Amino acid sequence: MMDRPLLKRRLYSCLVFVLVPALLLTYVPALAPSLKWITPPFVLALGLMFAFFVGTPCAAFNAKASKKLLQWSVVGLGFGMNLQESLASGASGMGFTIVSVFGTLILSMWIGVRLMGVDRKTAYLIGSGTAICGGSAIAAVGPTIKADERAMSLALGTVFVLNAVGLFVFPIIGHWLEMGQHAFGTWAAIAIHDTSSVVGAAAVYGEDALHTATLIKLTRALWIIPVALVSSFIFKSKGSKINIPWFILFFILAMIVRTYVLVDYPQIGDFISGLARKGMVLTMFFIGASLSREALRSMGIKPFLLGIALWIIISLTSLAVVMQLSPIL
Repeated sequence: MMDRPLLKRRLYSCLVFVLVPALLLTYVPALAPSLKWITPPFVLALGLMFAFFVGTPCAAFNAKASKKLLQWSVVGLGFGMNLQESLASGASGMGFTIVSVFGTLILSMWIGVRLMGVDRKTAYLIGSGTAICGGSAIAAVGPTIKADERAMSLALGTVFVLNAVGLFVFPIIGHWLEMGQHAFGTWAAIAIHDTSSVVGAAAVYGEDALHTATLIKLTRALWIIPVALVSSFIFKSKGSKINIPWFILFFILAMIVRTYVLVDYPQIGDFISGLARKGMVLTMFFIGASLSREALRSMGIKPFLLGIALWIIISLTSLAVVMQLSPIL
């Protein structure tokens, strides 16, 4: 009789081997209408349900696959974007980024440490993930402040849960408020943590929203480097290694190639960008399949409440600013 861990791994493998061909078959015109159900929210929900009811039999693979596939998918999206147009559409969100990054970090330390009694490093990591780009920022900043495994896990788990919620909720709120494409893309890039969830939510909302959100979020992610440097001084950590997000630089290079090399062959860039979107959808499954019941239980209530408080404040504040400026976005 097959043991349970092996059965779980095989069931997991079956789901992946069904999703990959199904995503590729959407290129077939005759089959595309019947495969419209393969959307980022659905695939994320599928991963979440698998993790909740079955478990995480391939946790290490999930973590590695979601990280690598996300990075390469983001680079692929760059081949579908014109550099000059992207800079013009993303410039309006730059001011929000500068203010919100530093404001969120300060707010996280004040609410988390002063009011809620959360560990200093855990509060700082949650603030970093909320301010910049979720798990990537936490992974980069953590070593510079010498955060232990528990602090990293608490911060990652908190941000991860809120990412999943944001992917579902933000498009609904955007449609309810009748937000424009650029306005929603700007808001999603500022208020949702991870790049994957930003791209997923924006892709559901529309093409222009995806364009704006991707550029602003990746520009925002560049703040990992100065924040990590500043963090090492704040926490008096010497000789720590900073993880530079190289995939962001490759994303910029991809946009340059699309703008100046593939100018007469846009169909090539569009094809690569289309494959990247498929990869982004598959990333949603890997992310969802990582969040087991054990991971939820290990988070602790105070860090999670801190994450929720920060998220609500940033979401409402940025929404108010975006709606105020919506005529020019």
